[in-house]
Amino acid sequence: MNLHEYQAKSLFSDYQIPIPQGVMISSMAQLDAALTEVDGDQWVVKAQIHAGARGKAGGVKLVASREEAHQVAEQLLGSSLATIQTAGKALPIHSLLIEQTLNIQTELYLSLLVDRVSKTHTFIISEAGGMDIEAVAEATPEKILTVHIDPTVGLMPYQCREVGFALGLQGTAFKQLMGVMQGLYRLALDKDIALLEINPLVVTSENNLIALDAKINIDSNALYRQPALVAMRDATQEDEREAKAADHQLNYIALEGDIGCMVNGAGLAMATMDLIKLNGGEPANFLDVGGGATPERVSEAFKLILSSPDVKSILVNIFGGIVRCDLIADGIIQAVQEVGLTIPVVVRLEGTNVELGKEKLAKSGLSIITADGLADAAQKVVAAAKDGGAI
Repeated sequence: MNLHEYQAKSLFSDYQIPIPQGVMISSMAQLDAALTEVDGDQWVVKAQIHAGARGKAGGVKLVASREEAHQVAEQLLGSSLATIQTAGKALPIHSLLIEQTLNIQTELYLSLLVDRVSKTHTFIISEAGGMDIEAVAEATPEKILTVHIDPTVGLMPYQCREVGFALGLQGTAFKQLMGVMQGLYRLALDKDIALLEINPLVVTSENNLIALDAKINIDSNALYRQPALVAMRDATQEDEREAKAADHQLNYIALEGDIGCMVNGAGLAMATMDLIKLNGGEPANFLDVGGGATPERVSEAFKLILSSPDVKSILVNIFGGIVRCDLIADGIIQAVQEVGLTIPVVVRLEGTNVELGKEKLAKSGLSIITADGLADAAQKVVAAAKDGGAI
């Protein structure tokens, strides 16, 4: 789960990580009070969406007067913004962050993430702040420093000093770096955060470190123990179908094909999509109904698949281990009857009560195509899609 910049900075402040003075607004009526509260006669107006590269897309503006602030805020608030990180999709802007301007001397990059290779929390640091870190890694990898944290002892002071020396920090900024890194590490541990990113971390002309931007990605598997963070979720920034799937404990990712997939188990779902592509088709989604699927969840899964107007056929591939095939069959029948299905459904069932499941499908009176194996199912669903998808 992602957070907005203003939410991330609120958490930074709780952990004594210095941030610019700023106020979030969600309506034009709040703008004048925000401008008065933030010091200075110039401000930065930042669109709040779950994506980076907002400045390049026109979502971050420096304004030199209240009149200009009103003009920019009216243009942004209530509109939408697409950046190079949104895959062509424009995200709605429901809030703005009004921040003070700073006299910036140097821009740095600092992030903390869970490194699955080293199995540690790892800091990524670079003197090339304000740039896409991927571009820095490709063009000038020598400018990137990594620091792995031994979980048995935690972040050590000498590691912070080494980073400070590598970045060429001196005086106050050098001393502040330890507090910033320790704050990020405590925040990551306390809140189950998978990624913390400050880009840029700036050194001001007064030689102070300030987190000019903030990005937080939370481990979704740990949200059950982070209710305060769950309350910060902004579902408007997510794919509507994926958000609805999460509400029903379904794992759904929208894709660009025309063959809907409903499978139990992530590995089996990937294999199913591979076979569809091998037979010349394109999956419309990844959908894992999980091991404890119920008829109700299967019905919701069908509705999710059919929410895409591009779907021409559906492949249901279920291995009945934890979940029985006859219950899956009940869900399929219930879903087809509820939604008034007008496209072919190919069903491959294996496992517990498979014969009973097939019998229920056969006696349902519905236009459901059964398959004897995964390869057979993939061939049939691709053929059905290419025939136009009508039944």
